[in-house]
Amino acid sequence: MCGITGWIAYDRDLTTERDTLDAMTHTMACRGPDAAGVWLDAHVALGHRRLAVIDIEGGRQPMLVERDGRVLAALTYSGEVYNYRELRAELAARGHTFRTSSDTEVVLHAYLEWGEAFTERLNGMYAFALWDPRTEELLLVRDRMGIKPLYYHPTPDGVLFGSEPKAILAHPAVRPVVDAEGLAEMLAFTKTPGHGIYKGMHELRPGHVARIRRGGLTVRRYWELEAHEHTDDTPSTVRHVRELLDDIVARQLVADVPLCTLLSGGLDSSAITALAAKGLAGAGRGPVRSFSVDFLGHTENFKADDLRGTPDGPYAHALAEHVGSDHTDIVLDTAALMDRVNRDAVLTARDAPTAGFGDGDVSLLLLFKAIREQSTVALSGESADEIFGGYRWFHTPETVHADTFPWIAAGVADQFSGPGSGGRVALLDKGLLGKLDLPGYTAERYRDALAEVPRVPGEEGLEARMREISYLHLTRFVQLLLDRKDRMSMAVGLEVRVPFCDHRLVEYVFNTPWAMKTFDGREKSLLRAATRDLLPDAIADRVKSPYPSTQDPRYAAALRTALGRLAPDAPVRPLLDTAAVAESLDDGSGETFRTATEVVLNLNTWLTDYGATLEL
Repeated sequence: MCGITGWIAYDRDLTTERDTLDAMTHTMACRGPDAAGVWLDAHVALGHRRLAVIDIEGGRQPMLVERDGRVLAALTYSGEVYNYRELRAELAARGHTFRTSSDTEVVLHAYLEWGEAFTERLNGMYAFALWDPRTEELLLVRDRMGIKPLYYHPTPDGVLFGSEPKAILAHPAVRPVVDAEGLAEMLAFTKTPGHGIYKGMHELRPGHVARIRRGGLTVRRYWELEAHEHTDDTPSTVRHVRELLDDIVARQLVADVPLCTLLSGGLDSSAITALAAKGLAGAGRGPVRSFSVDFLGHTENFKADDLRGTPDGPYAHALAEHVGSDHTDIVLDTAALMDRVNRDAVLTARDAPTAGFGDGDVSLLLLFKAIREQSTVALSGESADEIFGGYRWFHTPETVHADTFPWIAAGVADQFSGPGSGGRVALLDKGLLGKLDLPGYTAERYRDALAEVPRVPGEEGLEARMREISYLHLTRFVQLLLDRKDRMSMAVGLEVRVPFCDHRLVEYVFNTPWAMKTFDGREKSLLRAATRDLLPDAIADRVKSPYPSTQDPRYAAALRTALGRLAPDAPVRPLLDTAAVAESLDDGSGETFRTATEVVLNLNTWLTDYGATLEL
């Protein structure tokens, strides 16, 4: 994995800017706790923090390829290329020689062999910057699904870049300024591709390459979802999905460090854990290690709600027993969820507040922190719902046909973090909300997304609409979850791999008819059929239940107490609806305004700690 950063400046000598580059690189220490490296030349400064996963000794960065004392290419790289062994063999056959066994060096030589077209040959999760001294050009590259983040900030004579905004914000020329559109993006619960939130900053879109040269910066798409007719019958489709999953998981089990799986007891994580157990056993590396998150007393006192019908614990334990995994429950309490140190760590990891995840961010960070004490790499079931159609709003006519993002129509942004019927912006000033116009902002982003959807000639009715729904999830909603998982995991130096995001599987299932995706009358029919032989029936047939949220009433009460303790001069005060805050403090349980209170507290911490300026 790792964290990357850098600076291109064509009008100055960057060899004198070591201190600035060191400061930018230091912000990525959490992503790369094992080693640090920098490389400077006349107009380029590359920084790297390493989390060593493959070729522990040989994979140090920034990495150079040199010939006759001349640098041909330099790379600072984050991620994993899962087909690097095949690429290495092909490159060796073409005359390339390698001094390490790392995938990083393979990426460098792939560029030297195929030029910018090398991006189309990579299978994996990655974000990297590649400098070519021969042309004095920089390539910024992001993987097809956007699993790994990459931000950039154009300057008058070049660009600044980093795995996270904090790396760019460490440069003395950049200030943490957010305008109305940036604040709307924070609160809207949809991730607009390319939006960097901070003024002047952009996130490189998934499947894109940015080329920086003396003449300026250009961005090109090298991969996109395409629509075409699906010709396989249902049995063939199920069989191909399984073949893909077997290959994908086998590739993602490669690591020179301890590896585990994240297990909730749902279909997605259980399938990945079972496939991993099978693969490791076949290679004589078993048993698989698995980890789950739970809350003190959660299973015993569980109450079903609109999103979650069953607790995860019993199902996770059943799957662990079924596959013989070495399983551990990470049990959290309310005190840990409300601990200021933990909540500040979440905000630092995210670089800005986000609305809707609430205690889920803190619990995910604490889960990953506990896992990191025993493993360096974890496989996750993330993205299966977006690919196979698992969420309930895929199957509710009112949300499917709503003229907005289906998860917005379903009210997920106000429910994901637990009870909170007041809504995520219920405590914000009405004048501010009018200026931000969140409904209008969301509507515009929705229209932009629909305009991108690829079509199959003649496809109409429900099939056409479900292609749209699938595209919205694969390009917008999944980005919320992938970004969250990356930030929380890399904040503690844990690499999380997401097998369901392999572009081959995404492309294949995207073009599978909706009728086939629901052929058994349920959600995720293809995934269930493809993996049923590996799972107990109770898990294969379990109804979707999202990542858990604490139901301890003391959590909402603690939020309410924290809101009441906001200082009169707290920076968030001018953004609040005084009457609504007073009403929330009169709510004895704090449940009604739980989500909204979390938004307020996070905004206040961000404004304080980041010294952020709002230009509204």
